[in-house]
Amino acid sequence: MQWRKHITGLAFSIVFVVSYFTNKFVLSVLKFTYPTLFQGWQTFVGALLLLLSGKFGWVEMSRISRSAALSCLPGSLLFVGNIYAGSRALSRIDIPFFFTLQNSSHVVSYIILKVVHREKTQWLKCISICFMLLSAINLPMYDPQFDISGYLWAVGHLLCVGGYRVFQVHYKSSNLSDLEQQCINYLFSVLLLAIAAHPSGDLMGAMEFPSLQSYTFHCGCCASALLGFLLLLATVKLKSGLTLEHFEVWIFLSKITAMSLSPFVFNMDINTPSLICVVTSHVGEALLVYSQRDSQL
Repeated sequence: MQWRKHITGLAFSIVFVVSYFTNKFVLSVLKFTYPTLFQGWQTFVGALLLLLSGKFGWVEMSRISRSAALSCLPGSLLFVGNIYAGSRALSRIDIPFFFTLQNSSHVVSYIILKVVHREKTQWLKCISICFMLLSAINLPMYDPQFDISGYLWAVGHLLCVGGYRVFQVHYKSSNLSDLEQQCINYLFSVLLLAIAAHPSGDLMGAMEFPSLQSYTFHCGCCASALLGFLLLLATVKLKSGLTLEHFEVWIFLSKITAMSLSPFVFNMDINTPSLICVVTSHVGEALLVYSQRDSQL
C-alpha cells in the first residue's frame, strides 16, 4: 500500500537526520576528531549487527564468495575514503555547507560517466550539474567560518562519493545484494582503519581526549553506531520498495530537513551569499532528481 511506503520514507528521514546530528555532535561539539577510531567503531558495530542479523535470519544475506569479495575491494576502498574524509570534513563544516559540497559529487560521477562510458546527457541534467558545481566553487569564498582543512577533506569526500556511485551502478558484482556489499565494506573498513589508527596518531590522541570517560561521549558513540546500522536497514528497505526517482526524492527531503533543523541544534554562522550557494546547490539537486526519472544515475 502507498501509506506503507510513506511510513518507510518518513522512518528513513528521521533516522537520517538524527544520525547526522549525532555524528555532528560527537565530532564538532565533543570534538572527538579521530576518524580511524570513530569510523572504525561505527563500521565494527555495523558489521557485527549485520552478521548477527543474517545469522538469525532477520535480514537476507547469502554466503559471500571470495571472488565476489575481491571484486568489491575497489568499491570498499572508495567507501573507506568516503567515511574517513567525510568525518574529517563534517567536524569542521556546518551541515548545510557539508551537503552543498557533497552534492558536487554528482559532478565527479558525471565526468567519469562522460569520459569512461561516453554516456549522453540531457540538457536539464547539465544545468543541474552546473548549479551544483558553481555553488561548491563559490561557497568557500562566502563561508564566514571558512576552514581550508575542512574544505580539502570535503573534496576528498566528494571524489570518493562520486566514484563509489559509479562503481555501484557499473562495476558492482550482480551476485551481491546491497547488504552483502555493505558487509564487505564494513569488514574492509574495520581492518584498514584499525591498521591506520596508530600510525595516524589517532590512538594516542584519543588517550588524552578530555571527555573519554564522559557518559555523554559514550552515549554519543553508541548512538552513532546504532543509528548508522538502522540507516543502512532503512535505506535498503526504502530502496527495495520504490523506484530510483522516488528513493532520490526521499534522500533530498531528508537533507532539506536536516539543513533546516541544524541551525536550531548547532551554533552556525550563515550569511546571505553562503545561503544562496546552499539554495542554488539544492535547486540543482532537485533538477537532477527530476532529470533522472528514466536513467540509472
